[in-house]
Amino acid sequence: MHFAMTDEQSMIVESTRAFVERELYPHEALVERTGHLPREIIQEVKAKAIEAGLYAANMPEEVGGAGLDTLTWLMYEKELGRANYALHWTCVARPSNILLAGTDEQKKKYLYPCMAGEKWDCLAMTEPGAGSDLRGMAATARQEGSDWILNGTKHFISHADIADFAIVFMATGVEETPRGPKKKITAFFVDKGAPGFTVRDGYQNVSHRGYTNQVLEFDECRLPASAVLGEVDKGFEVANTWLGATRLQVAATCLGRAERALQHAVEYAAERQQFGQKIGKFQGVSFKLADMALELKAAHLLTWEAAWKFDQGTVTEADMSMAKLKATEMLAMVADEAIQIHGGMGLMDELPLERIWRDARVERIWEGTSEIQRHIISRELLRPHGG
Repeated sequence: MHFAMTDEQSMIVESTRAFVERELYPHEALVERTGHLPREIIQEVKAKAIEAGLYAANMPEEVGGAGLDTLTWLMYEKELGRANYALHWTCVARPSNILLAGTDEQKKKYLYPCMAGEKWDCLAMTEPGAGSDLRGMAATARQEGSDWILNGTKHFISHADIADFAIVFMATGVEETPRGPKKKITAFFVDKGAPGFTVRDGYQNVSHRGYTNQVLEFDECRLPASAVLGEVDKGFEVANTWLGATRLQVAATCLGRAERALQHAVEYAAERQQFGQKIGKFQGVSFKLADMALELKAAHLLTWEAAWKFDQGTVTEADMSMAKLKATEMLAMVADEAIQIHGGMGLMDELPLERIWRDARVERIWEGTSEIQRHIISRELLRPHGG
């Protein structure tokens, strides 16, 4: 593993960071104040992202993406992660790579329009009674002839308000396993406006203002057999194959926000004077900065190593969980200490620190809670010993 960036990686990092600072930062105050990302801003910035070659850069070249390896992709994600989440996720969109699991016809209908910025997708797994335990989902799909009938509720579904379709996971039966009965899961494409499919406003969230969540309701929603993504009863296999790197994506965006917070803290400590000297000269502040830099470096190394191993085909579930766990908990610590260094000013909305601090909280919950990540890590340690 080489630690120096290639020329291509340096160019991608520099161009992405410049785009974020030039096109996204100016809109942050509006989104944070109103909790809303106006459609005209989305269209304006999206057009610029497409022109800059940053839109849908997570996808392989054969479908029109940038074809980045995992490590380079995460460097790109880290730079986007510096900005308000709604801005970078919506305006510099990255279609879910689960769309690559579709048939040729499904790719024509869903993947390619997303790549062109003509459509948005959303992913629907979580339910009121099924969060970390996705096998506990109550929403079902039953077969009637060649059609499928969907019933149930999904919630915490990100940006479903602007999505043109949802990729929905439904229980489609039960199988007996050595550990007892286990639900079979199937993934479906569901178009916005399909009869029996309703999108309702979700919850007000303290984190990631402007990045909305909705409730999806299915009431005898009838779909053709062609709506199945992957194989019937193999929804988890589809998800595990195509969504594995999302934990690394979360880790990378946390790195970007932590770097921004640390930069503010260092600059403030070097300029602010109290008791006749710069506050950075006091150990109470300087040691905080040292610890923040140390934790950020550790999270960087864990994330970049996992990305490198992902490209080598040697990554483990524990590798990705360690990166996600360390980066999300590191961000919480760095954001909190950055505010402490700034004192009361750190909580004012003139600076991005209070936003970074608020946004950091959800990172330890979504894409697998910190407790789930620790479970995965410990399970991998114990399994060789029969645990």
